[in-house]
Amino acid sequence: MKGEEKVFIIGLGLIGGSFALDFRKENERAVFFGIETNESHVKEALERGIIDRQADWEQLSEADWVVLAIPVDKAVAVLPEVLDRIQENTVVLDVGSTKEQICKAVENHSKRRNFIATHPIAGTEFSGPSAAFEGLFAGKTNIICEIEKTAFGIQEKALQLFKKIKMRIRYMDPKAHDKHIAYVSHLSHISSFMLGKTVIAEEQNERDIFDMAGSGFESTVRLAKSSPAMWTPIFKQNREMVLKSLSEYIENLNHFKTLLETGDYDSVYSEMEQTNAIKEILKGIHLKKELSYGE
Repeated sequence: MKGEEKVFIIGLGLIGGSFALDFRKENERAVFFGIETNESHVKEALERGIIDRQADWEQLSEADWVVLAIPVDKAVAVLPEVLDRIQENTVVLDVGSTKEQICKAVENHSKRRNFIATHPIAGTEFSGPSAAFEGLFAGKTNIICEIEKTAFGIQEKALQLFKKIKMRIRYMDPKAHDKHIAYVSHLSHISSFMLGKTVIAEEQNERDIFDMAGSGFESTVRLAKSSPAMWTPIFKQNREMVLKSLSEYIENLNHFKTLLETGDYDSVYSEMEQTNAIKEILKGIHLKKELSYGE
């Protein structure tokens, strides 16, 4: 195809697959190549039209775009090799949930200017090509780190694409990103996994769980369906900040436990009432997003 853009998706899961579907909708000249170790994922991605062809590492020299959508530990190892193989004007971006280590991995690479470090705050508890869908990123925030280290032309191309798929952009230092995301994402996943474990261990009769579980329980443990293969490396890479947030969370749980043990129900009420303030905080955040998105 004359003037085609070759887009390489490394990792054909929820994020990589959804990105390809959105990119395809916005660019009829794009041809999509998939690099993936799981052959069943390759087959499914081809059948669903997520990619047009399977590719290998040698073909990265032909890429106009490379999207790195693999677990964060693998991304840190693979990114320098990707940069070694690309052309002068290739856009390379990652979508990982931790940013400090991946930025450090290429800080002195000769083609650091081609890389844009991103974290789309989007996803579901499902994984694999079957989980991918068009429109996943619409209205979602995309955190970009160290934008000043990315060449202006690369920035411009990437930002135009993010705008087309209707993402909101925030800029952040990698260390600050990893600290904040530990509290609002990584901690909630740990809570979900451990709540699920606690209930399963206590309630051996699964029918009783399903009969009694309401929407509140289901929404709280929804994240426990997430992929351990993806989340274990995230916890490992962001270990310091995850431990800090987890310690503070455990401290609050122990405090609440003490209030119940001592029968201090006035304080139990007060703790919950004070935390109700999160309703207004979230309402303000949603309103700010709507206004920003409308602009």
